[in-house]
Amino acid sequence: MSTPARFNKMPTLPTPAFDDPKHHLRIFQGDCLDILAAIPESSVDLIFADPPYFLSNGGITCHAGKMVSVHKGDWDKSKGPDANHKFNSDWLAACQRVLKPNGSIWVSGTAHVIHSVGFAMQQLGFKLLNDISWVKPNPPPNLSCRYFTHATETLIWAAKNAKSRHTFNYKLMKEINRGKQMKSVWEIKPPETWEKRFGKHPTQKPVALLERILLASSNEGDLVLDPFLGGGTTLFAALRLHRHALGCELSAEFVSLAVRHLCSSMVQMELTVSCAHFSLDLDSDRMDRSKCVQSSLQLVQQERRFYFIGRAKREILFTVLADSLDDARQKFHAAGHPDTAALFIIKTETEIYLA
Repeated sequence: MSTPARFNKMPTLPTPAFDDPKHHLRIFQGDCLDILAAIPESSVDLIFADPPYFLSNGGITCHAGKMVSVHKGDWDKSKGPDANHKFNSDWLAACQRVLKPNGSIWVSGTAHVIHSVGFAMQQLGFKLLNDISWVKPNPPPNLSCRYFTHATETLIWAAKNAKSRHTFNYKLMKEINRGKQMKSVWEIKPPETWEKRFGKHPTQKPVALLERILLASSNEGDLVLDPFLGGGTTLFAALRLHRHALGCELSAEFVSLAVRHLCSSMVQMELTVSCAHFSLDLDSDRMDRSKCVQSSLQLVQQERRFYFIGRAKREILFTVLADSLDDARQKFHAAGHPDTAALFIIKTETEIYLA
């Protein structure tokens, strides 16, 4: 499938740090205001934004049972209420410009930022649709014992303006909620261990939260934008749900984290497709099956497969069955690819048993 025409209308955008034309995913490294200014007006269906909460000001919190400093990075330091509000107004106005007439935006935050976001939305003429309370089942305790334990974040959902006819997949949300109307209080666990296996972002959102947002307010093939991408959860959810997506991220470290996450996901998706087309033809091309099989299970297929992820474009350039990494690289070169063409090489080992 070729790159969507709307991507081709972005001549002033910088070279993407990550570009996957097959799944229509792109990451741009840089200031989101600069990147948003280069995106065509009225071209985005849905925006999810997790902006700085301005919490890194010398406070403390509890992590893994220990008292730690709240310092997520210089990008999270408060510059004072007026400057913080101007920052929110600026990026929200830039997002509003690129939203389609019927597009909508979700913004997450705590009390430190969300009231400024809501006020800026009203000043800019967004149509406020809902405020969602995201409840965390097992929040860290409050160490000072002078406040209630912080156990929620707020998400504001808003349409571009008062005339917008926003997307809301009501029936699907009701079905997910076991036949009842879904309320604006969502109990969703923080990111699970598997979501952090390639590293973690200090404000990482759970995949389950992003998937619900995308399912509720977008459709397959829609273009989703995340101006503060972080570790890439929004693009990961978009990949899983067949949405197109753009992400902006200032930090090279977090761009790298998002790329690792997405490349692994692409390989997993290809493995799923391979299993869906699996044949029980025991004479098919396969690896050595000489190892003993447990109990009565019959080992019918065993593979060691290598995936070469491109350096220029973060997509799967080459896939091969091979006994070793050296063997795989020789086949990669024989196919006409120079050694410098690959940024990542991912190895998977699969055994399929007939019960």
